Amino acid sequence: MAKCELTGKSRMNGHKVSHSNIKTKKVTKANIQTKRIFDVETGRWVKMKISTRALRTLNKKSLSAMLRD
Repeated sequence: MAKCELTGKSRMNGHKVSHSNIKTKKVTKANIQTKRIFDVETGRWVKMKISTRALRTLNKKSLSAMLRD
């Protein structure tokens, strides 16, 4: 199962509801990408599975700041 290593975001379960109100199970997967991220404090590249939402937050904060939060 794919899970974001920073935020813990993973898949969600729910129902797909038809016009006649028949409910069937459906799974909504998180948008997880594998990225190489440069850690400024250690000076190394880190390979992570990360959600696109967390990737946008990384553009504002550093990797170490996100790990602290």
